[in-house]
Amino acid sequence: MPSPAHTSLSRAAASSIATPLVAAPLSDIPTPSTSADISADRRRGRAAGTNVAGRFERHSTETIDDGWGNLEDLPVFKTEIREEHARTIITRNSSPDLSFDRSINPYRGCEHGCIYCFARPSHAYIGLSPGLDFEARLFAKPNAAEVLERELSRPGYQAKPIAIGTNTDPYQPIERGYALMREILEVLDRYNHPVAIVTKSALVERDVDILSRMAERNLARVALSITTLDTKLCRSMEPRASAPHKRLGAIKTLSDAGVPASVMIAPVIPALTDSELESILEAAAEHGAEGAAFILLRLPREVSELFRDWLVRERPGQFRHVMSLIRSMRGGKDYDANWGERMRGSGPYADQIAKRFQLATKRLELNTRRHKLSSDTFIAPQKGGVQLDLF
Repeated sequence: MPSPAHTSLSRAAASSIATPLVAAPLSDIPTPSTSADISADRRRGRAAGTNVAGRFERHSTETIDDGWGNLEDLPVFKTEIREEHARTIITRNSSPDLSFDRSINPYRGCEHGCIYCFARPSHAYIGLSPGLDFEARLFAKPNAAEVLERELSRPGYQAKPIAIGTNTDPYQPIERGYALMREILEVLDRYNHPVAIVTKSALVERDVDILSRMAERNLARVALSITTLDTKLCRSMEPRASAPHKRLGAIKTLSDAGVPASVMIAPVIPALTDSELESILEAAAEHGAEGAAFILLRLPREVSELFRDWLVRERPGQFRHVMSLIRSMRGGKDYDANWGERMRGSGPYADQIAKRFQLATKRLELNTRRHKLSSDTFIAPQKGGVQLDLF
């Protein structure tokens, strides 16, 4: 571990390069309208401030105060869960930016409610708002484990690591009751199938018994996503995710149990959380993390408006600075979806973040060991159980 002097020096160095070399023009950054904002009492414990209809809807509605006090009668946004029986559960992708080609999402929507979540626009495809609906109107797939076992048994299936937690969090609060993730892990464990998990929840500790058993066969690894160590900012930005110290505790629990654990700093938000990059890496290393990665803030489609609205409400004095830096790394736009750049951005400021990450991980000896998950021992499920070879 670095000495206190070394730590202070690294943080001082970080603050010294926090001034951008290039900034986007401020004059063309629009401030979101607050006319569609939902009252704070109705959205208590939520990050989004609006619930604008999805872009595919023919009609949209907007709540307006007519002066008669009717808004007081509107209900608060409580979590509603619908069950849907999945026909398929393994999602494939061919993205050159991703290290995996298949993933599982046992839930749609995410009660963690992270304001910056790039998965928010997916709710528009099912006729719901990427705003408050994404946080409060959730879908669970109770037959996920059953469908998974069926898909693993298909002729010609070739095992490769399945990523879970890449879209919505598998350990969000409703997992406590449904336990779909535990059922999925039991299937993967039974057939020696590798899995890589990303989560912002300390609930992952519940499954340490399965994960440690799988890790002994090189079948599992887990990354805890930590955006900030500031509990007040975390509560505002990620209202129902585990507190930062709980996520660090989960890293230690997993590491102590022999499960390869890492930290994912996702997203790095310029002028808001980027100054914490070294601090997060240091804290994660102290709690047993072996690896680290980061992703720059992404604002696709409706996420841009939702994030800007949140900034105006929660950090109004930093709004133009944050958005200016974002645009300086996204070719003058809120978001650039080009392969190879959407995760890291481009330009001098993006390069500085990447360089700081590289220097810090080297100093902390993170990413020195690579745990390549094994697919060699996979056993395909058979109807009625595993069929043994005759000879």
